[in-house]
Amino acid sequence: MHFVNFTIAKSKPSFIKEFSIIILLTLLTTSAVLSAGFNSRTIGRRVFGISSSFSIPSDYNSNVWYIGKGVKSNSYYTFKIQDHDTNEGQPFTITLYFKDFNKKGNYWIVPVNVVDDQGKVVNGTFHLSTLDLSVLGTSSIPSEMKPYRSAYTDSLQWLASFVPRPGQSLTASYWGKIASIGGSAISPSGSARVKVPAGTYDTIVLTYHKGVDNHIWINKDLPYPVKAETYADVTTGDPPIQYAFNLQAIGQGQPPIPKSHMQAPKPPLTLQTGRGTYYIQLLWEPKIIQLGKDTKLGIIFMDGSKSIIKDVSYSFKVTDSNGNIIKDSKDQKALDGTSTQVLRFTKPGPINILISIDAVAGQATGDFIENVEFHLPVAGPSLNSAKQ
Repeated sequence: MHFVNFTIAKSKPSFIKEFSIIILLTLLTTSAVLSAGFNSRTIGRRVFGISSSFSIPSDYNSNVWYIGKGVKSNSYYTFKIQDHDTNEGQPFTITLYFKDFNKKGNYWIVPVNVVDDQGKVVNGTFHLSTLDLSVLGTSSIPSEMKPYRSAYTDSLQWLASFVPRPGQSLTASYWGKIASIGGSAISPSGSARVKVPAGTYDTIVLTYHKGVDNHIWINKDLPYPVKAETYADVTTGDPPIQYAFNLQAIGQGQPPIPKSHMQAPKPPLTLQTGRGTYYIQLLWEPKIIQLGKDTKLGIIFMDGSKSIIKDVSYSFKVTDSNGNIIKDSKDQKALDGTSTQVLRFTKPGPINILISIDAVAGQATGDFIENVEFHLPVAGPSLNSAKQ
């Protein structure tokens, strides 16, 4: 580095005066720029000769991230989520519209709509804390929305316990540790470009290991992760998805309001038991369950690798939407890993089919609950006549 050496002779007082004036003017100009420009966090043409100006958030740091960073009023985010504890692990979409910010209460007003796997729409309004986008008790949430509120907390907002505002560095070696025995540290593990329905994003990959590797992809400018794939903590079998999601859409202004378009599920349906030990597959004929006609249900029992298991004892329970029992059978047998049940329904509407594995090859499941619950519709008379 080269330094300029100013040698000022005593015999040149005029030079000293002129030089002092220059220094004074420079300091005054710098002070004016700092107070007028940088204190307001605005960079404009009078500072750097740039023709346009932009604002920098007071807490902005491109290397730091937290749940909620970069969120703006009148913006929305749509995600497709699969949560182990919601809707039998079947996927649903959720749209969060950050309509406005309540300055007095210090929270976001966020109308929310959910569309489940059968096309049913559920609406509500979240009040989300500015600290970590958690759902506040003042939120307007109907009973049908409550399971999805829990799913939101357990998936999109799950990282908040590790990165509430003001956040953590995206290059840090340690963010925290899973609060369970054997849980590894949660930390950024590298970068990746990921493609989701909303677009392609440059991300930092957050990784932790609990039985298997779990990954969450974060874009530094978005308030939620772009994508996640995490797994439940189990001791046997293949671990089921704990939660997984990806960003479907992002935009400004009020998002399109979805309408219910109920769709009957198509066979086969396959669900994994809560511990991840078994899969149970359900088939039915006819494909549209009709009033007053026999419906034949086929059941296939599989292990964690989806290979058929034999000598299964199971329970079979069917209820309507009000919890009334339609059929309740114990000690059912599937010697070759398959079984059939025949039902006839007298009322239309949704039904719930609970299938529980009680024993395999003579070994009882004991205290562990190995079951799944299927949700199917029974068509009303108008649909029956249309199909005839």
